[in-house]
Amino acid sequence: MTAVLFVLFSWGMVRARTQRQVMALALAGIIGAGLVAQPSTSYAQGLVGEIQNVLNVINGTIRSALNGINSVRTAMSTMYEATVWPTQLINQARAQITQMTNQFRTPMISIFNLKFASATLPGTQALESLMRNQQTSDFGTLTTNYHTVYGPLQTSGATSPQDQAMTDMDDALAKDNLKTLKEVDAIGQTTLAMADQIEDTASTAAPGSAPFLTATAVATCIQSQALTQKMIAAELRQEAGRLAHSNALQKRGATYTNQFGGSIQQILQSK
Repeated sequence: MTAVLFVLFSWGMVRARTQRQVMALALAGIIGAGLVAQPSTSYAQGLVGEIQNVLNVINGTIRSALNGINSVRTAMSTMYEATVWPTQLINQARAQITQMTNQFRTPMISIFNLKFASATLPGTQALESLMRNQQTSDFGTLTTNYHTVYGPLQTSGATSPQDQAMTDMDDALAKDNLKTLKEVDAIGQTTLAMADQIEDTASTAAPGSAPFLTATAVATCIQSQALTQKMIAAELRQEAGRLAHSNALQKRGATYTNQFGGSIQQILQSK
């Protein structure tokens, strides 16, 4: 009998694959060995009694401790649901966010998608369409259409070098600002998409995640402010170019006045 048990135990240990299976086989082997080595009725009764005592401890003290732990966890969960993160108020806030999103998103989208195109001629319509298409991959076409509408730079002797320089600079500032405007429009669409995503996430966010959503919204707001600053900088560049052009005209007028006065003096002296 002992040999049979030993063979079965050895075969089981070889076949066991997990730690739990090894422990179970070891316990079964110890009990079986004890029963075989001490087959007396008194020892078997004592072993059964010890096992019963262990079961009594498990069903008594340990169960009571587990019940106490479960009671504490239930009380903590109830406190969180009723005081820290009230379920009713959270659901109410989510419903309000969804309502506000549905109420304002469609009108806002309509406002941002308003069409302001007013040009009527084919050339000007093409230029206006490029200015408003919110794309950044067609700057070359924008430059071509710009010169089609406002004319190319005159490089022949028909204009003075000063006029050529001022015209070239005015065209450069105008095209630069148009390209900047297209870039801002393109990024503006991305910003609006991020805002919609934050709104959608807020309506289903878990309690405690509000700071993360707030940080994302603040970062998006900072990016929007950066775009505003970029547009203000473009406007200041345009204003600086306008002032420079005005000063250049005054300087050229003073030069022409001096030249005209010198010519008159030469005419008077020749007589």
